[in-house]
Amino acid sequence: MAEHTVKAFDEDITRLRGLIGEMGGLAEVAIEEALASLVAGDSDRASRVVTGDKRIDELETQVEKFAVRVIALRAPMADDLREVIAALKIAAVVERIGDYSKNIAKRVGSIENRDRFEPLTLLPAMADIAGEMVHDALTAYAARDPMLAREVIATDNKVDAFYNSIFRNLVTYMVENPATISSAAQLLFVARNLERIGDHATNIAEMVHFAATGQYPPEDDR
Repeated sequence: MAEHTVKAFDEDITRLRGLIGEMGGLAEVAIEEALASLVAGDSDRASRVVTGDKRIDELETQVEKFAVRVIALRAPMADDLREVIAALKIAAVVERIGDYSKNIAKRVGSIENRDRFEPLTLLPAMADIAGEMVHDALTAYAARDPMLAREVIATDNKVDAFYNSIFRNLVTYMVENPATISSAAQLLFVARNLERIGDHATNIAEMVHFAATGQYPPEDDR
């Protein structure tokens, strides 16, 4: 009976990991597609990002229901309980990452004179780093790798530095080109969303570290 229970729990965890893996894959694509549509001014592509967010929401609901079922049926304790709770929390964070990508996609039609709008070229590099953080955080989750999780946390400083640089650049651009204020303000919003994606990837990494070790990362890492 004990072996059967352990096997059943392992299967449950595998299913939870699979659902979160699917969520994460969709969230990574959403970040990439949102920025690509923004740079190209492709409203159809942006609309697909917005529509695709519904699937991420559906998967989060599945994770939530299944995790509650696992807790009720298996009564996990210690390490096993941390694993289930981490899955619940990570799913919620990935859902928020999807929302930020959707918000970016919604700004695609708000950028005027994009062919001459130089600040638009600054965001893809920031998005690449934020997307890599999400990818690595979810890889750390799949592998229960606390060291990779700590690397993700350290990378958030790069995203913050990008945001500060882009903020200064856009404010200067608005002062020098008052006619661009509306479009530049939209890009500030995009940069802020990317910065939040980096923060959420950090949150995932912290949860991964806790699930794997029973401890949150040292303050020096955060």
